Amino acid sequence: MAAYHVRSNSFPSKQHPLISEFDGILRSSAEASSSTSITSKLNSLQDLHDCVDKLLSLPLNQQALSKEHNEKSLNEILDGSLRLLDICNTAKDALLLTKESTQELQSILRRRRSGEMELTSEIKKFLASRKVMKKTLRKTLENKSSFSSLKKEQVSSETVSMLRELESMAVAVFDSLLSFISGPKSSNSWSLVTKMMNTKRVGAEDANESNEFTSADAALNLLITAKKVKKSDSSLEENVQNHLQNLELCIEDLEQGVESLYRRLIKTRVSLLNILNH
Repeated sequence: MAAYHVRSNSFPSKQHPLISEFDGILRSSAEASSSTSITSKLNSLQDLHDCVDKLLSLPLNQQALSKEHNEKSLNEILDGSLRLLDICNTAKDALLLTKESTQELQSILRRRRSGEMELTSEIKKFLASRKVMKKTLRKTLENKSSFSSLKKEQVSSETVSMLRELESMAVAVFDSLLSFISGPKSSNSWSLVTKMMNTKRVGAEDANESNEFTSADAALNLLITAKKVKKSDSSLEENVQNHLQNLELCIEDLEQGVESLYRRLIKTRVSLLNILNH
């Protein structure tokens, strides 16, 4: 995961309350355990954007940022914001496509009970789509290294420093989000299926190895495996239904967080463009 850090206490002792609020949120995020939910990370990132946006609306800050020595930094930050918006759109597309496929599969499973449709081919379509999506997400994760070119200068305003740290945290959160959606590489993805085959459920000790996406993938692979050996087990289809329902709820929560973050990224970008063009 991309790292972000809490700023050293090198600023004047009499800080603006918004700066103290920003530092507090950043510090809490840095100290949070790795098990912190993706939704919580998205919420913290939104809170940081709110602090920065309020600072960008202050006339004194606008005047300071509009000075020539800040122009290069702001242009670099604007370039980074475009890349973040691209990553955000990639995440939004992945969530939407997975939700639509999940809803379609749930509908097919319900109709299957009345003997209307063949299930195996539809599950294979879902898993094939997930495979293509994982490849896209991993490529996006590999390309995030382009952010490392943004280097902190020796002298910069407090707001510029905060904008840099905001970008750093955003990269870390998107790294977590895309990894959460894509799951482990294919070489490791069958470990969860094997555990399901042995126990028909994943124990609490495996909670850190799985999430709603990987669990749904594993349940579907398990059902496909059972059908290949012509092993009929209604509990497997019920298990798939449960995992798909959990996945749909998870996606809806993530969609709300990502969409809200997308709007904040746009707002911050517009504010910076207005300052530069003033």
